[in-house]
Amino acid sequence: MSEPESYRPPYAPTSVIVRLVAEISEKVGRFTALAESRLTPQLRRMNRIRSIQASLEIENSTLSVEQVSAVLDGKQVFGQPREIQEVRNAFSAYEAMEGWNPGARDDLLAAHRFLMAGLVDEAGCFRGKGVGIFHGDKLVHMAPQAERVPYLMDDLLSWLNRTKEHPLVSSSLFHYELEFIHPFADGNGRIGRLWQTLILSNWQPLLAYLPVETIVRDRQEAYYQALAKADQAGEGTPFVEFMLEALLTALEEAVATG
Repeated sequence: MSEPESYRPPYAPTSVIVRLVAEISEKVGRFTALAESRLTPQLRRMNRIRSIQASLEIENSTLSVEQVSAVLDGKQVFGQPREIQEVRNAFSAYEAMEGWNPGARDDLLAAHRFLMAGLVDEAGCFRGKGVGIFHGDKLVHMAPQAERVPYLMDDLLSWLNRTKEHPLVSSSLFHYELEFIHPFADGNGRIGRLWQTLILSNWQPLLAYLPVETIVRDRQEAYYQALAKADQAGEGTPFVEFMLEALLTALEEAVATG
């Protein structure tokens, strides 16, 4: 049974979030001004490669930025076939991102199909069985029952379509809620990061080329801690604060090197 139409992900604005949204908004203006003149096609491609490499490294890929670039250039790379497939899939997904509506279920499933083609049998489909998330041998999160997933995701997408929250907040909240629901058998982390980028790029198109995934990769333990804190709190605020800090750092680095 679906949640009421007025469903809203549990979340409480904090002074930290208000400050971060203001600081990021100011930095986005500077990043956009710089990027419009300096973000060449080559630099856009390199930023995309950095995003892909970092997002996959979070999922235990061993390929370097140079190896990812070589795979996409069609060069021979000595690596696990699965990791090479992950790179090709991720690049296809990020390249297709511009045509997707972040609030459309069919587009979310299509994105998962792009990301996980040839890697899992259920590519492009919600999971059909229960799943728990483990840290070592310890169960850290039991996801909702599989039969609830389509309804929970429809409620979340419906909220995204009507929310008045700032895109910086709504993208982070969506990212957290997707990880909480864990709608797919595999690939939830990478699609959560991709979808946040999609939501942000609908607000400011050049954010499609901001490699925030590199910051998340560098703060990976804090990323998982923020997810755990949000689970314990029963609402997404700790994760929103973490992602906004990561976005601000990514923008500061981009402006400093721009």
